[in-house]
Amino acid sequence: MSASPPATFTARERWTLLGASLWLVAGLQLDAFAHATIPDLETFWTPWHAVMYSGIAACGLTLLWLLRSRLPEQVTYRRLLRETPAALRLPGIGMGLLLVGGGIDTLWHNLFGIERGLEIFFSPSHYLIIAGMVLVASGPALMVASSGAPPRLRGADAVVTIASAVLAALPVHIYTLHASALASPLLGSGEPEPNTFSFDAQTFHAYVGSTVVLLVPLLVLTRRWRLPAGAPTVLVAVPAFVMNLVFGEGAGPWLPVAVAAAAAVTELGARLLAPAARRLHEDTRWVALAFLAPVVVWAVVLGAAAVVADAPTWNLHMISGLLALVGLTGAGTAYVVRRIGVGGDAGSRAGRPPAGQAAVAS
Repeated sequence: MSASPPATFTARERWTLLGASLWLVAGLQLDAFAHATIPDLETFWTPWHAVMYSGIAACGLTLLWLLRSRLPEQVTYRRLLRETPAALRLPGIGMGLLLVGGGIDTLWHNLFGIERGLEIFFSPSHYLIIAGMVLVASGPALMVASSGAPPRLRGADAVVTIASAVLAALPVHIYTLHASALASPLLGSGEPEPNTFSFDAQTFHAYVGSTVVLLVPLLVLTRRWRLPAGAPTVLVAVPAFVMNLVFGEGAGPWLPVAVAAAAAVTELGARLLAPAARRLHEDTRWVALAFLAPVVVWAVVLGAAAVVADAPTWNLHMISGLLALVGLTGAGTAYVVRRIGVGGDAGSRAGRPPAGQAAVAS
């Protein structure tokens, strides 16, 4: 009978899976950039697909290497389910989704051709691939969580966890490009009375989508840890810069700079006000912060647009409605995420504080 799987992972193991995840997500970035800049692309056999699919192979081999010493010599279905370390279960499922999605994608392209434009974001095989990437890239953070990391992230653990969260979020940002306000400035059409079904209405949805995708990684991580200074800003700024770089179409860097600056100011304000807010229940604090943060960030973006881009913006009715909408979206997102169970809730075996103590700042 083999011993139970080790409860911890070495730094080498965490960094190896993080490197493989970076390889995988970088391949997706290259492929997305190719589709954005080469509209007549009509072949599956491209260098960027080679990077992405070799990244899938790298992640698969890494997961096999991690599992090799943690599973019994004779593996059965039940023992595989029982003895696979909890931190590797979601990445393992993700790898399965990548393999199935990649196979379907190859077959689909050969039978029906390459998707173009909006078709890219509604391909069933792409859903599987994106979901698989998210689960695999979350692996390093799960490995840190399962290894008894202290409630305050520090040093290498913080770098691995934040990088893992960013890599897990980037595929979602890319695949929700049709509902994203990060790629390029979305400042309205300039129409004095926009129609219900219009570019302006679609733009509102983009701000809502980006609000959710930016907040979820931060909210999930703070269920488990107190994050070091600057980590929340990084979680917001990196996707903004990457999306602008890949899809910005010459819009200039002012948009991600404005998002990053607003995120930094919001984080600083939250940390300064944290002692005064302790009288409130932690869930209440997070709902309030998740309401205010997107209001501040998108207000700064709209203000910067008027100064830097000299672009058309909406009237007072539209702007106030947009800011109220993203605030309510953020608050609702926090309310839901704060009620999702996380590893270690049953006790302090993983070294995390009791529920209600994890926060951005102590």
